[in-house]
Amino acid sequence: MISVQNVSKQYLNHKYALKNLSLDIKSGEIFGIIGRSGAGKSSLIRCLNLLERPSSGQIKINQKELTQLSPKDLRAQRQKMGMIFQHFNLLGSRTALENILLSLEIAGWKKLEAKQRALELLDLVKLKDKKDAFPGELSGGEKQRVAIARALANHPDVLLCDEATSALDPETTVSILNLLKEINKNLGLTIVLITHEMDVIKKICHRAGVLDQGVLVEIGDVLDIFTKPQARSTQELINASAHLEIPEIIKNKLLKIYSPGTYPLLKLCFIGDQVDQPVLAELSSQFNLKVNLLQASIQWIGDVPIGITLCELLGENFSEALDHLKLKNIQVEVLGYVHI
Repeated sequence: MISVQNVSKQYLNHKYALKNLSLDIKSGEIFGIIGRSGAGKSSLIRCLNLLERPSSGQIKINQKELTQLSPKDLRAQRQKMGMIFQHFNLLGSRTALENILLSLEIAGWKKLEAKQRALELLDLVKLKDKKDAFPGELSGGEKQRVAIARALANHPDVLLCDEATSALDPETTVSILNLLKEINKNLGLTIVLITHEMDVIKKICHRAGVLDQGVLVEIGDVLDIFTKPQARSTQELINASAHLEIPEIIKNKLLKIYSPGTYPLLKLCFIGDQVDQPVLAELSSQFNLKVNLLQASIQWIGDVPIGITLCELLGENFSEALDHLKLKNIQVEVLGYVHI
């Protein structure tokens, strides 16, 4: 569907926003691109529809190399790529209906057909009763729903979302993400979603890529990225989203290497049915250990619960306990060793 091959983007100040980036996005999937501010996310999504031209590399959509298209063909291709933004970009002098109609007018639709299509889209985003409302009369979530309807006007194959929920409160964010999920399921639309929030990735994405200083450091199924992160920046994003942080009193005395009299500080990841198992109680009884639970949380990746726990194992038999955890296929990360 979308193929990005060896794409780099360099600006006039010689700074690279993207460095030799390659990825493939499948038809009909919701693909998330996550990274901190300045990671190159917005540069990438703007290169996907050539709002910005890459300095090098190829971008193909449905086998068409965008950088090789004539201006006319590129305009036609862009009509098949809807885009929504963080700040909605609605015209304040036009009603919700008229904002959608504008996109259809530019594409050359006949008036009657355009109005029928616009009303269908307002119904799709559950705003038919707001068709005569101006943007100033709409909430943030309603404005974004109008923007989504406008982006879908010309039956696009791809919907690009650039931080589409960043300006919304948490409850409204959930409603917009649920709407995008419905659109993906019902229309088979490919969605590329740029965000700096792991919660957004967890909520609706099938696969994701992690950007760090213009480099794609990790890519894969969302469940694998959360349970088996490979890149340091991925691990940091996940820990921040789970609100897991080593207490300062422990961090100050944490050793990287084991020495006699020290005990491991662990990050454990429980997947699916493992969440309901009394694993820590088993460690305590079977290996004569004291388990000091520091933090714990449960998150959901689609329909799969993920439990993340930060704990200390205090006792002489902790190495056997670690082997036991691994035999049970529990993800174990030793963060260091603490002297008690």
